[in-house]
Amino acid sequence: MSAPLSPRTRSRALQSARRAATSLVVVGAVAAAGLVGTAAPSSVPVAPAASQGPLNDVPEPVAGLAAAATVTIDGTQYPNPLRLTDGTGVTTVQQWEGTRRAELLAAFRENVYGQPLPRPTRQTFDVQSTRVGDVVRKKVTIGITGPEGTGSFTLRLFVPAGATPRGTFLMIDHRGSVTDDPGQSSDYAPVSTITKAGYAFAQIDAEQIAPDDGGSYRSKMINLFHPSGEDLPDDAGRAIAAWAWGASRAMDYLQTDRDIDPTKIAVIGHSRSGKAALWAGAQDTRFAAVISNNSGSTGAKLARRGDGGVGAETVSRVNSSFPYWFPKTYQAYGDKVDELPVDQHELMGLVAPRRLVVASASEDSNADPEGEFLAYTAAAKIYDLYGLGDDGLGTTGWKPTADRAFAGPAMSYHLRSGGHGLKAADWKIYLDGDMFSRPAKG
Repeated sequence: MSAPLSPRTRSRALQSARRAATSLVVVGAVAAAGLVGTAAPSSVPVAPAASQGPLNDVPEPVAGLAAAATVTIDGTQYPNPLRLTDGTGVTTVQQWEGTRRAELLAAFRENVYGQPLPRPTRQTFDVQSTRVGDVVRKKVTIGITGPEGTGSFTLRLFVPAGATPRGTFLMIDHRGSVTDDPGQSSDYAPVSTITKAGYAFAQIDAEQIAPDDGGSYRSKMINLFHPSGEDLPDDAGRAIAAWAWGASRAMDYLQTDRDIDPTKIAVIGHSRSGKAALWAGAQDTRFAAVISNNSGSTGAKLARRGDGGVGAETVSRVNSSFPYWFPKTYQAYGDKVDELPVDQHELMGLVAPRRLVVASASEDSNADPEGEFLAYTAAAKIYDLYGLGDDGLGTTGWKPTADRAFAGPAMSYHLRSGGHGLKAADWKIYLDGDMFSRPAKG
């Protein structure tokens, strides 16, 4: 593990030239009939997806095109996201989307988050819709059938009545704090504030997908795909991967609802759910924006920073405290993070060219806000392939001004004053930040 580095001010030069900001929007909009009122269950048969295994042995680099194996971030060597496993440098969107993106996804699945659950063999949506004042409330029971059984979980959706919302925020909620009341409001989930601002708000309860408990995390969705009496494979995803998978199953429904724009849906999570939101957005390109709020270790924070010199949570600690969050393959790296084939700046890069949003808190030492900042700025190299490498920070190094929104054409960042939490100040930035805009095509 690399030695902790003390915070220091860095100067980041803006790129001397920008290509035309051609945005390749990858959102699988589905023009399907919306479900209104109290509907009978609708069946969506889908074939199980093939899982991706570990990467093959790395061949010799191509002569003359080789890229360095590492990049330097704040004085420490990290894996180079723009280097294929054969050593070739990635300089085009075609190389990124055609080869490198798949390589990184496979490496994260094998070594960090685990292989995802497959698509259900059958999926149904049972929708109950009620207008309450100026909001249409929908409770969607998402039925899931796998080879080992059938289960379900609930998606709550609150849509401002009368017009298509400006966008939809889908929250992975590990607190279970959202009720059926459209008038509810809290710092964490200000439903009424969101709908009054012209946005829709959707929520899934993580407990209904994988209980946040080492003894029962498999009991809801995971055991529908793995025999309950058998140990999971070492590289199988656990709770965090299941929550991310649940967000994609919720997205399956949201793509069909005619009351919202399916191309303007953001997945958002705080803390442990922020880890899941990043992983969901990295894999599922239908999400137009991915919001990580104080996600820390195995979220936005760089793994190789260790405790960051501030006592932050490390790979070893997160696996020791929550061994059911990640696969056993990840636990093997607890005391040897330098051997990880990937790091979190590459995870953020998998969101490109869609909007990446990273929020930290100045006193949240457990999440290592500087480590989150450094990963965010390093991810700009991937965005630059699309001409979107402006992260909005200019030459601002650590520590940026707190309580100020920084935004480029496809990347957004802020450092909120105070400690760990999802606060009204964070939501104000999300609601005012035009998270669903797209750069003009060149």
